[in-house]
Amino acid sequence: MSPVTVFFRTLLKSSAIFIGTATIFLNPALECRSTTHAGVGAQQAGSEAAVDGLIALLKDTDAGVRRAAVNALAELNSRRAVPALAAAIKDGDPELRAVIVTALGEIGDSRAVPALRDALKDESVTTRARAATSLGEIGDREAVDALIGAAKDKSPDVRKRVITSLGEIGDERAIETLTQALKDEDASIRRSAAMAIAEIGGGSGPHPHPHPHPHPHPHPHPHPPSPHALDRSFGGASPWPNPSPRLNFALIGPMRIHTQVRVHPVVRVHTVVR
Repeated sequence: MSPVTVFFRTLLKSSAIFIGTATIFLNPALECRSTTHAGVGAQQAGSEAAVDGLIALLKDTDAGVRRAAVNALAELNSRRAVPALAAAIKDGDPELRAVIVTALGEIGDSRAVPALRDALKDESVTTRARAATSLGEIGDREAVDALIGAAKDKSPDVRKRVITSLGEIGDERAIETLTQALKDEDASIRRSAAMAIAEIGGGSGPHPHPHPHPHPHPHPHPHPPSPHALDRSFGGASPWPNPSPRLNFALIGPMRIHTQVRVHPVVRVHTVVR
């Protein structure tokens, strides 16, 4: 390799190193930004790995471990875990099923609605009651028919939660069921049905505003009138011609406070005879 070639290659490498160093020196945010992005990416990867680990624990042989995993996923509000939680609703432990339906309601993902609808028919009263509450928290209208069917549950607690959730969802299809619940033997259910009907609006549409066109200002005169406005209120001319601005300010001043009272100043002239 000739000395000239070696010289030019060395020159190019030195130039590249110099340019890179100068770029970082002149714009240090580039280095910080890349470090920040790397940290955020690592954190997200760590969180996803933790969620995957918790999902795997849903199949642990110990029921206590499975319940702890469900509670952790609910605390993390992990929507990615919803399909796995929905599948775990069929777990053989009734306490775990109740914990799962509660967690799905806290997460609030509508993908859990089909599993929660099935949970309304669970053999456990606690699971059925919590499933009804979770459907109301999610608020998906796809749950209305299933809730209407569960309004005749033999458990008063389940019926009350069903009625409350129907009111929260606010679908008019529930009016007939809610009207029938007004005759329930349980007084708390009758009260819940009355409140649910009020929330839905009885099928009459949104509640009218008590003041359909409220005044933008609670006071009819939010700003004091100007002297020109007072002149117009007296028929186009001030009742006291006054060329002096200072006297005009002194005379107009009281009118800014009592806009509905016309003040007619009395000017007394004292003649002094020497």
